[in-house]
Amino acid sequence: MKYMVLIYNRPGFVDELSEAERTELFGDVDRIMKELTESGEMVDTRALQGPEATRTVRVRDGVPAITDGPFIEAKEQFAGYLIVDCASLERATEIAASWPDAKWFAMEVRQVL
Repeated sequence: MKYMVLIYNRPGFVDELSEAERTELFGDVDRIMKELTESGEMVDTRALQGPEATRTVRVRDGVPAITDGPFIEAKEQFAGYLIVDCASLERATEIAASWPDAKWFAMEVRQVL
């Protein structure tokens, strides 16, 4: 089954990390990506441009209201995703828990229909 693992974090948080913390973070990402690629579970992954280049679209009474930014009443923003092809929701959850952003923010796991 395919699962989308959504990565949430706070814009600018990487800039606040020490050099050692950044090195560890990106090292963890590289390790996980290598493991998922070698196991054949990695389908796709992308980082997203920051919230400064985001538009939010809401349609109310048939009229689209478009605003700059991801103004969805949260400090954390959708930052990227992985699509993995693995045996179970439990395995997809394990992958999400191993992602470095899960230490500071949140990861969301959803089955792809």
